[in-house]
Amino acid sequence: MTVHIGAEKGQIAPMVFMPGDPLRAKFIAETYLKDPKEVTSIRGMLGFTGTFDGKDVTVMGSGMGMPSMGIYSYELYTEYDVESIVRIGSCGSFQEDVRVRDVIIAMGASTNSNFASQYGLPGTYSAIADPQLFMKAMENAQEKNLPVKAGNILSSDIFCDNDPNSWMKWAMMNVLAVEMEAAALYMNAARLKKRALAILTVSDSLVTGALTTAEEREKTFTDMMELALSLA
Repeated sequence: MTVHIGAEKGQIAPMVFMPGDPLRAKFIAETYLKDPKEVTSIRGMLGFTGTFDGKDVTVMGSGMGMPSMGIYSYELYTEYDVESIVRIGSCGSFQEDVRVRDVIIAMGASTNSNFASQYGLPGTYSAIADPQLFMKAMENAQEKNLPVKAGNILSSDIFCDNDPNSWMKWAMMNVLAVEMEAAALYMNAARLKKRALAILTVSDSLVTGALTTAEEREKTFTDMMELALSLA
């Protein structure tokens, strides 16, 4: 048990799937896992362990933003012997051809965060997904006939930007979409020699203004959920 996670040793599986919303974690556990058991609920950040296709897996919320993801992923990797974390999240599209409900597999995560400053690197760090998880996700998507987009995303510390057009500069560099957690997850995994991947569903578009409801984000992004679980 840690300050932020109430599970005991052995109650969390080596592979963890992390939506930001703890209620989405509950939905995934109740919908897809066999015999799910709640293993943590500190601060309302629900986590469940059960089996999927006969393999032990854990589904747990990460909260919003890189500080929250940074805490939970670090403790999972270092205190619970977790080897792989797959983020299952929503994002906002930066590109006209990346539409609401499209699934994105994040090869890399650019960021406006200062998260990497802790490492004292003499340059700009590129936060990337684990290659094996990424390739397996792409292969599984093809087998499922699920069209996906793959590329660079932005992990932003800012949700309500003082400059409402700042996203256009990222779009110019072919960044596909914005979310708020993946870069911290990728950096923690790299530093700790673990594995990480983010699979995202487009919940809204900064290009067209299209969007989904909070309930739709919690319960209907099933293509993303099923693709992620296929990595177990």
